[in-house]
Amino acid sequence: MPVLVASDLDRTLVYSAAALALTVPDGDAPRLLCVEVFEGRPLSYLTETAAGLLVELARATVFAPATTRTREQYRRISLPGPPPRYAICANGGHLLVDGVSDPDWHRAVASRLAGECAPLDEVRSHLRSTGDPRWVRKHRVAEDLFAYLVVERDRLPEGWIEDLSGWARPRGWSVSLQGRKVYVVPRPLTKSAALREIAHRSGADLTLAAGDSLLDADLLLAADRGWRPGHGELADEGWTAPGVDALPERGVMAGERILEELLRAARRR
Repeated sequence: MPVLVASDLDRTLVYSAAALALTVPDGDAPRLLCVEVFEGRPLSYLTETAAGLLVELARATVFAPATTRTREQYRRISLPGPPPRYAICANGGHLLVDGVSDPDWHRAVASRLAGECAPLDEVRSHLRSTGDPRWVRKHRVAEDLFAYLVVERDRLPEGWIEDLSGWARPRGWSVSLQGRKVYVVPRPLTKSAALREIAHRSGADLTLAAGDSLLDADLLLAADRGWRPGHGELADEGWTAPGVDALPERGVMAGERILEELLRAARRR
């Protein structure tokens, strides 16, 4: 029976230059591999050691990236190793099979959101009325499923995130602050639902997961075992759960450690 590994990407396996968090002298820094280029500029990295581990992991398991990125944003990343058969995009709104979104899955997700959550337009209107141009840099909609803001984080008014969460919760939406982005996502839109679907299709009897943000909590709870790094929303809140290991490493070295743990657990099954 195969092992299914579902892992978040940004700040879990791959890191922007600003998120590397390297604390060693330049001469001792690990060699990095660029895995994403955007508008002609390198954008995301992992260590060369992590790249080798990921190749081994992808060959030994059913490896499924599980990201909040849109399909377009996901396709910018070139991970080492064989192309994943499955990928979770838009926080579970799209289930990619051999790079193509499964239309039945997407229709089912859209139907559930329409029945259980306030409309996306209501959320967008609230964000525009409460977000101040002095600290909001961009308003974005992802795949017509959820909204997010790009903000100047150090200028966010105290209590604004909490107020937004309080407004969103009774409307069936949740809020997550990740780096410079404020995500407002329908509560039923989850990576965990897509994880269960992939496990069913692949016949996996052991599921492993990794992630760093509040949007990854349901993924970690749904897996048989999970790992989170020493940075991110979950670490900031001291979030733990049975079967989830809280690692001390931060930045790009956390990505390397997570891959070591995933590979070790897959081989021990």
